[in-house]
Amino acid sequence: MFFTQLKKLAGLFWFIFSLSAFDARAAETSSLNIHGFGTLGLARSSSSDVGFIRNLSQPKGIQDGEWSGRIDTILGVQAHWQITSDLTAVGQVVSRYKYDDTRDPTVDLAFVKWEPDDRFSLRVGRIGSDVMMLADSRLVGYSYLTVRPSVDFFGSLFFSSFDGGDGSFTLPLGGGLIRSKIFAGRLHEKAPDDPSLWDTSGSRLYGAVVDYFSGPWQFRISSSQLRYSSDVDFKALTGILYGISDATGITDARDAADAFVTKDTNSHYYSLGTVYDQGPVHIEAAAIKIYHETATFQDSRSGYLLAGYRINAVTPYIGISRWTTDDENLQTGLPDELVLPSGTLDFKPLNDRFQGIMSTLSADQTTTTLGIRWDVRPKVALKAQWDSVYAYDDSKFPYASASDTDWNGRTDVISLSMDFIF
Repeated sequence: MFFTQLKKLAGLFWFIFSLSAFDARAAETSSLNIHGFGTLGLARSSSSDVGFIRNLSQPKGIQDGEWSGRIDTILGVQAHWQITSDLTAVGQVVSRYKYDDTRDPTVDLAFVKWEPDDRFSLRVGRIGSDVMMLADSRLVGYSYLTVRPSVDFFGSLFFSSFDGGDGSFTLPLGGGLIRSKIFAGRLHEKAPDDPSLWDTSGSRLYGAVVDYFSGPWQFRISSSQLRYSSDVDFKALTGILYGISDATGITDARDAADAFVTKDTNSHYYSLGTVYDQGPVHIEAAAIKIYHETATFQDSRSGYLLAGYRINAVTPYIGISRWTTDDENLQTGLPDELVLPSGTLDFKPLNDRFQGIMSTLSADQTTTTLGIRWDVRPKVALKAQWDSVYAYDDSKFPYASASDTDWNGRTDVISLSMDFIF
């Protein structure tokens, strides 16, 4: 299986570079340019209990047993049309593993950009999300050092773009440049949800980003809010709780069901980040705090630190990341047994099921990363990476199929990838 996948990836690699040669010739005579990017990735997890995923948009993860290209392999093609000197149109189609267990291509970008000068720009259409530092480029593996963006930091971000607009203004400040950006729009994506899919289409997103560039340094602070347009499907549980509350008068059961309402609730994102890149040294660090108004997602804090050192074309790197959530401590309010004149009601199975669901929403883990990147030729990079995940207590949230196992919280993930742009 491993060598079969390698043969397929090699064939795709040469096809991509034949397109690259064609594009180089076409660019000489046209203002319409075709570019692309991709990651051909294989990974293997040491755990047979849970599925390791790249982010929450993926319904299935990788497990012990065989190498898989499922979570990291991505292919994208982008068209760039310079309409006038200050007006540009951009479209991007990407094939990646997504919510419906397919790789069907989707339109991730489709916007028009007006840039009358170097200080101001305005984009309208489908644009990349700017909720976190580097979030708008996390599909382009060649643009970052590691095999994949930190799962502890970016794993909760299931959407990559939105329909709307943004505007940015750049000014000199203190020997550097400060860029302020505001954005607003609506999501168009779906997310995996057992037993159905969660359609977030129409969810409203807005926020602001401030970047400061000075020599080899970039600093970012951002704030954004997401208001959900629909509920995650917990009807099998909440319907029972509502019914019991109506029948018994125990209002705590209704309160527990209401806590899982997602529609018309908000999630708030606040993040800080910095990147230093000069000579052989590359360092980046970021932290984020997320507040949720629904118990479907627990409030969380995460951050990472990554450092690399270039030695000619080879860059070894090391990183550490942390992801924790705040325990909601939510209860049904129902006794395990309720004695009535007509008999005894046994609520223990319902209480156990409720607590089982709550346990799958908790994250408390640390990941240590070691890897090496080899820029084997211009626009092509080979990477090898080892991630050691240590989760504490009942942490199961980031992983697929975690609710059905007694996972001990440990897994090691070995990843190989080839990233390219053309």
